[in-house]
Amino acid sequence: MTQNALIIGASGGIGAAVAQELETRGWHVTRLSRAQDGLDITDQASVNTHLEALNAPFDLVFMASGVLAAEGCAPEKALSQIRQESFEEVFRVNTFGVAYVLRHGPKLLPKKGRSVLAVLTARVGSIGDNHIGGWHAYRASKAAANQLVRGAAIELGRSHKDAIAVALHPGTVATEFTANYAARHSTVPPQTAAENLVNVMLGLTAADSGQFFDYAQKPIEW
Repeated sequence: MTQNALIIGASGGIGAAVAQELETRGWHVTRLSRAQDGLDITDQASVNTHLEALNAPFDLVFMASGVLAAEGCAPEKALSQIRQESFEEVFRVNTFGVAYVLRHGPKLLPKKGRSVLAVLTARVGSIGDNHIGGWHAYRASKAAANQLVRGAAIELGRSHKDAIAVALHPGTVATEFTANYAARHSTVPPQTAAENLVNVMLGLTAADSGQFFDYAQKPIEW
């Protein structure tokens, strides 16, 4: 029986690669993105319109949308660099967008049978793992997204007993997203990251719901 997946942010480097990886494994994939479909995850009405029009439920929902900084800006290296406009834009995409999508989680997933709802966040969203500071908007927005995933997992656990909701860190992936910031880090191509992430998502169990994992399925502290 063919399994169905929904990829939100499917035109980006990681989202596109995950969609392709799932199709290679025989999944039927529905793609949604701003570039291809006009989905604006920062606008709740747009999210509602696009998600309510889908032929749900899906066995896997993967949200890959995100920004490092507002257009024309760079991640803050110091508190003095915080600016309202750029800070708000990062939160609109990385946090508000996640909230607007998670609102539809119970309707996107089947009531019975194993399903996965995974949100791409980042290790820098870990408060406990923050040892160098900086990147304030990105870190804070991802930490908030992690909290939303945690709350969604708890709520889904009451109505969708077999659903698994997790936050995932992909590693540093060689995409346009990271091109200006990956110099000091080892990178992997999008297809390798996608293979790793799909392996994690397909290997999760109900006991993993509400947790934060990296690309090797190693837990990350909140």
